[in-house]
Amino acid sequence: MSIDNERINLQKKILSPRILVVDDEPDIIELLELTLARMGMEVSSAMCIHDAKALLQSHSFQLCLTDMRLPDGNGLELVKYISQHFIDVPTAVITAYGTTENAVAALKAGAFDYLPKPVSLKQLRDLVKSALSLPPVKIESAGQGEISQQRTLLGESESMRQLRATIDKLSRSQAAVYISGESGSGKELAAKMIHERSARHKQPFVAVNCGAIPENLMESEFFGYKKGAFTGAEKDHDGFFLTADGGTLFLDEVADLPLTMQVKLLRVIQEKQVRRIGDTQEKSIDVRIISATHKKLNHCVAMGQFRQDLYYRLNVIELNMPALREMREDIPLIAEAILEKHCQEASRPICRIEKDAMIMLKNYDFPGNVRELENVLERTLALCPDVNIGIEELQLPDQTVEATPNDTAEVTQTPATTIQVKTDHNLPLQDYLDKLEKDSIIKALNESRYNRTKAAKGLGITVRSLRYRMERLGLND
Repeated sequence: MSIDNERINLQKKILSPRILVVDDEPDIIELLELTLARMGMEVSSAMCIHDAKALLQSHSFQLCLTDMRLPDGNGLELVKYISQHFIDVPTAVITAYGTTENAVAALKAGAFDYLPKPVSLKQLRDLVKSALSLPPVKIESAGQGEISQQRTLLGESESMRQLRATIDKLSRSQAAVYISGESGSGKELAAKMIHERSARHKQPFVAVNCGAIPENLMESEFFGYKKGAFTGAEKDHDGFFLTADGGTLFLDEVADLPLTMQVKLLRVIQEKQVRRIGDTQEKSIDVRIISATHKKLNHCVAMGQFRQDLYYRLNVIELNMPALREMREDIPLIAEAILEKHCQEASRPICRIEKDAMIMLKNYDFPGNVRELENVLERTLALCPDVNIGIEELQLPDQTVEATPNDTAEVTQTPATTIQVKTDHNLPLQDYLDKLEKDSIIKALNESRYNRTKAAKGLGITVRSLRYRMERLGLND
């Protein structure tokens, strides 16, 4: 009987996750060991970085909890060491020096999360459970043929490889992520990839376009409401935060949030609590925030259009999405994948792009990025019954083409019936369009001697629409 018990205990020990605790205070080590042991964990402890590194090299761990300040160095040094040499081991920083700066530094160094002292045992248990539910790290192969069924960003360029590697790192953290990049560059796809590879992958992913919600409905949509809270509230509504509880909330076009809403959003993020309209009780929430916008958010802060304190809460780690024109060598791979998808959906033979047409695609700037490329190919498939796609079928807008050294074939432009678009390559597409709109309004106002009724009539819009556009473009100052 005793032999059987020994076997059972040995099996439990083998199956139990092993956790490394690094702290120079014996009382903290004892508290953590007792708590983790009650959770069924095997615990090893070290009081300095040197001993922790020795244990990491001799044992296999599923999680490391480390203090920020240790006798022989900074806890961030250990975080970086583990991130480089033991990428499968998530690290959490526990420190009495729990300032925002230290927390941000730890997350940027590669920490999964952080906990301030005195340690809340509930927060500790939640953190451990979350860290242990992380999917295993998958090393990217040289080609794209072995990609798993998870969604991914296609491309073999160096910038795309680095982007995918960064996404994998961010997925193993709880830090807030701000995704910057031009319209159509794949910001929402990147956010979904971070979520699907994270410890929250089994929980909801809620995407919100902040620019599409009327200002008077924002509070009820974000925070929810109780039945009878106002006219039309016929039943309880959770709102985005409560719906995303335990998962990820993606705030797209976050720069479009009005300042009044920014204040309320900041409080919810700081307190991790939300109160529905008409409710007397606040509810605790556990939500990871990923935000994105095509605008330069730091410029919005400088112009007073976005709160600086909220900016720092959202922009713990920034992920920049490269424009399609910055990775032209990836256009053939992306174009072929788009064609294959749409051809399969239409139950037609897989089309192929002829060499000269592919060269033309590679040399086109795509101000709308991958979204524009997909639009061009979808339109081409609708109008082209043939399997082969040539230059005439693409119908790209005219632009000055700079051939790359490898593209020796002569590229013919589209017929004269297409619209010539002159873009300012120093501006994202939306900023360029805003500039055109602003210049048109200023010209109309000058010609009408600032008579808004005449200016609106000249522009072919209503006075109300003119007022809205002037306010949005900052022309009322």
